[in-house]
Amino acid sequence: MITVFLICLSAYLAGSVNFAILFFKIAGRADPRLSFSGNAGTTNVYRLAGMPWAALVFALDIGRAMAVAALAGYFLDGERLVWAGFFLVLGNSFPCFHGFRGGKGVANYLGFAVLTVPIAALSAAWIWVLVYWVKRTPFIASFFMVAVLSAGYIVPFGGDQTVIAGAVATFALIVFNHRKNIQEYRRKRHPSSPE
Repeated sequence: MITVFLICLSAYLAGSVNFAILFFKIAGRADPRLSFSGNAGTTNVYRLAGMPWAALVFALDIGRAMAVAALAGYFLDGERLVWAGFFLVLGNSFPCFHGFRGGKGVANYLGFAVLTVPIAALSAAWIWVLVYWVKRTPFIASFFMVAVLSAGYIVPFGGDQTVIAGAVATFALIVFNHRKNIQEYRRKRHPSSPE
């Protein structure tokens, strides 16, 4: 049990290092959380600084997530592995090093899955591209991708309760992180609807 706690704590702390915030600070630019969606994630970095910065932040998030997955995979059995992914996403979403305001965890979940459930990760990436091509809305494409990733953990373990709880918790956390996107999307589609 101590091992599980230490790995999950390490995953949370690793996720709490937000590359977007750090690189904007190093470059002398304003905190990315002060503009557009108020989020320190890849999409907001793209809006604020363009593709090269967004690609760099995305690559660093993926790389960090893969490193956490490698560490977790070495010390944890399959049923508990998904929880390390949850705590990585939690750290990215509510980073203790950045005032508990960070990203949305999508790239981190994908990066974690690349090593732990690679077929699901590849399928999820294609789903994101397909849904984005149809809907042209990044967060909707992300929901489909995260759903595929979560199913990618559940299916191989035949409905193990620990795995289901971790996968559902991660999916729910990422949806919760997109609550402002959902509200704005609904407002645009139904401008006369009461709040």
